[in-house]
Amino acid sequence: MQSSARENYLKTILELQEAQGTEIIKLNLIAKELGLAAGTVTGMVKALTAEGFLEYRAYVGCRLTTKGRKLAVTTLRNHRIIELFLVDIVGMDWSEVHDEADRIEHALSPKVVSGIDKLLGYPVFDPHGDPIPTADGEIPKYNHSKLHSCKAGDTCEISRILDESKQFLSFIGDIALYPGTIVHIDEIQPEAGIIRLRPEGAEPVVLSLESAEKLLIKAL
Repeated sequence: MQSSARENYLKTILELQEAQGTEIIKLNLIAKELGLAAGTVTGMVKALTAEGFLEYRAYVGCRLTTKGRKLAVTTLRNHRIIELFLVDIVGMDWSEVHDEADRIEHALSPKVVSGIDKLLGYPVFDPHGDPIPTADGEIPKYNHSKLHSCKAGDTCEISRILDESKQFLSFIGDIALYPGTIVHIDEIQPEAGIIRLRPEGAEPVVLSLESAEKLLIKAL
């Protein structure tokens, strides 16, 4: 198995574990995330299990072993550091860097990643607000809420963007809802499925509750 394919699978499983809050990940979720057929994913998961990177039970799902998690965390750290490098140093738009980082993350040595980390000032978050794993393999935990859970009159800070598709990030960037932006919640209309809010320094905006669910916030 190519190392890049192995690392992509393990990183994806780790990210799903983060998002789902569980160690066991169903194979249909992996297939959806990677855009692959279920049979292809099953075959790859079995191969990774044989190599000692995963534990797999048919009709239940799979989880990372200690060996698998170590490689997944390293790949995820590379990915998020590269994303920040591409935005802050190269000057790319934050909506473009996810796919670029996917291509680059497998080619960098630990020494190069360490150098980039130092150049960036040892950052804690990537451009989308995702926590960057430490060099020791720890992923910081943050108990942030989703924007759609706010109430009218609340003030909060955007902390993380869960949907990193180019289309969604371009949309969120156009209305200035970057991580670190302070927003005031003016109105929530569950029956209409919308939330009205005012980002500091920008024009008021209306979001669907579906979009608001993809934004994490911390209360102020």
